[in-house]
Formats: sequence, structure tokens, C-alpha cells
Amino acid sequence: MSADINKLEQIASQVRRDIVRMVHACQSGHPGGSLGCTDYLVALYFNAMKRNPSFHMDGIGEDLFFLSNGHISPVFYSTLARAGYFEVSELATFRKINSRLQGHPTTHEGLPGIRIASGSLGQGLSAAIGAAQAKKLNKDTNLVYVLMGDGELQEGQVWEAAMYAPHNKVDNLIAAVDYNGAQIDGSTDQVLSLGNLRAKWEAFGWDVLEVAKGNDMAAVVAGIEEAKSHTGKGKPVVILLHTEMGNGVDFMMGSHKWHGVAPNNDQLASALGQLTETLGDY
Repeated sequence: MSADINKLEQIASQVRRDIVRMVHACQSGHPGGSLGCTDYLVALYFNAMKRNPSFHMDGIGEDLFFLSNGHISPVFYSTLARAGYFEVSELATFRKINSRLQGHPTTHEGLPGIRIASGSLGQGLSAAIGAAQAKKLNKDTNLVYVLMGDGELQEGQVWEAAMYAPHNKVDNLIAAVDYNGAQIDGSTDQVLSLGNLRAKWEAFGWDVLEVAKGNDMAAVVAGIEEAKSHTGKGKPVVILLHTEMGNGVDFMMGSHKWHGVAPNNDQLASALGQLTETLGDY
């Protein structure tokens, strides 16, 4: 699929503006990981995925995406809104009482684009595998995508699912790991080292790809397209996506402290000064 990288970068800049404004407005949320995953989510929804913005929960005839690390909901909500699933103005309700845009996505709110409630880490891969197997049973040739955080890989359920998928030849699945090396309490190396992730996934029987520049749009687009070319060959595919927490906002980069901290007024102004408004703020 031919991609207009400049257009995708413009969308990503607006999504990043949405993220910092949403988190600032309610003084709650997770900007760091959201900013780091922006390029991946934009590349998926605006280039890679076959999708239907009118949204049907069964997802028949389209690609599916599952967000496992649900705390990065700001980037998910912004991407969905900018992709036409619901009105962009609704982003202003993020984390407010009775809003459909809660801190962690839920299905009972009826928000278009949300297929699973996520927030309890370690569960998204299992859900995605089930959806991928359902597609095979329904003779639906579309793909299933799932995004996990690297700190999330410290959860045991991930590795149960990682063992299951190759055994059952779930080869219509593309998983991605937000490999930023940071989690709420520090670096993943300090909290609980992940060791050699490529070797681990390969040992479990996965086809492993790496995107060394997970915040470079052209590299991300190319990585997803390569992953798609590896599907249908008897193995599930996983992308190790090397990102930087807080990418796009200089004072949020290189530190785990912005995992779940909202910017103050001055910090918001600084952040917005670094991010070009391209599609119009909500």
C-alpha cells in the first residue's frame, strides 16, 4: 500500500496535540506512552488497516485492532476520533463523569472502535488470538492487530498466549510490543528485566520483526507492511517497535516519570509550541 508519509506525519502531530490537551484538561492520564505510540496507531488506522468507521462489533470483513495496554487511551481515542469513529469534539470529555472516554477503554460505554475493555494488563493478546481464530472459522481473510507495552510482558498470561498462537498456527495475527524500555516505576531493566525479547518470541515460535525507529513514520509504515507480508505462512508475527516515551515533547522524552503525570499550564504551552496544529484542535 502506497503511503503519503507527510500526510501521516501531519495527522500524528495533531494526535499528539490532542493527547497533551486531553491529559492536561482533566489533570489525569498517561501521556508518555501515548506520545510514543502515536506513529504506530496513525500508521495502522490511516494506512495499513482495512476498516469500517461505521463500526460493527463483529468486525466481519475488516481488520481488527485490540489495545492491550489500555492506559494509553489518549492516543487511542484521538486516533479513533480523527479516523472518523466519533466526533472529535468528544475528546473534550476525556475522563469526565459519564463520559464514554474513560481512563481505560470500556465496551459498555458503546464507544465506536472499542472492541475490548483494557486496563488490566496482559489480556489483549489472548483476546486478539481468539478474534483471529474466529476469522479463520468464518473464512474471513482479514488480519488482527494487537498492541502491548513492554512492561506488560512481565505478565504471565502474555506468555501462555504466546505459546498458544504458534501451536495453533494463528498466522493472521500481527502483535506489536511498544519497546520503550520504561514503565511506571522505572526502566524495565530495573523493575524486571525482559532479557532478549527477540530470542524469547522466536523460542515461542513467532516470526519476529524489529522496527528500530518506532517514531519515524516511514520506518513504522514499512515495518507494518513487512509484517503483513509475513502473515499466512503458519506463524503469528510480532513487531518489536522501539519507541521513546513522550516522543514529540522534549521535556517528556527520556524519562519514565511522564508515564502517568499530567502537564501543568506552562508545560502544556511548551508542549503545544513543539507540536504543529494540522487538522484543527477540538
